[in-house]
Amino acid sequence: FPRRQARAGIISTVEVLKVMEAFVNEPNYTVWSDLSCNLGILGTLLSHTDFYEDIQVFVRDVFSPIGERLGWDPRPGEGHLDALLRGLVLGKLGKAGHKATLEEARRRFKEHVEGKHVLSADLRSPVYVTVLKHGDSSTLDTMLKLHKQADMQEEKNRIERVLGAISQPELIQKVLTFALSEEVRPQDTVSVIGGVAGGSKQGRKAAWKFVRDNWEELYNRYQGGFLISRLIKV
Repeated sequence: FPRRQARAGIISTVEVLKVMEAFVNEPNYTVWSDLSCNLGILGTLLSHTDFYEDIQVFVRDVFSPIGERLGWDPRPGEGHLDALLRGLVLGKLGKAGHKATLEEARRRFKEHVEGKHVLSADLRSPVYVTVLKHGDSSTLDTMLKLHKQADMQEEKNRIERVLGAISQPELIQKVLTFALSEEVRPQDTVSVIGGVAGGSKQGRKAAWKFVRDNWEELYNRYQGGFLISRLIKV
């Protein structure tokens, strides 16, 4: 509710951030999911300003206490929502460049790729998005290799949704080209493009240009169905 008021210009964003800080000891997944969504929208709005890095610092400050309490590994007796909360928090910290989270994500990703210690399903998305956000061409190549080798469509979709986290312009273009390749099912192409559009300000510009440049192919592929509507929305 405060975030909607702030977007409407009724109260200041500063007041909203103060409210968010008050939830630092909150253990509830639903609350943190809402905070994450609100901060994501704010980050998008501020991505073309000098305040974007300040928001990343704020994210690290707000999410690090709950991240430290949850840790990386499940504890005896914890429930499904605890696992969801861990994935949410670690992904948020990793994308925001929290040093300890980034280092641990890279370590676990390396072990996962080498087959030494396979990541649990609930940790894969936060680890993937973290290493990609702060990765290079080698990271992207490794992720595309994991996609090709994946036996289950669920894992392929998980990877497709996070590829847009990559930051470098030339790698963003590689992801967009991949979206229209035979490696991606036609019904999943929109998820890849949407991930790029939501990944960064560079990604939004690149995805918009890509959609315009390939509009005829995309429109013919989806024939005015719900997927073209979803593409336009993202």
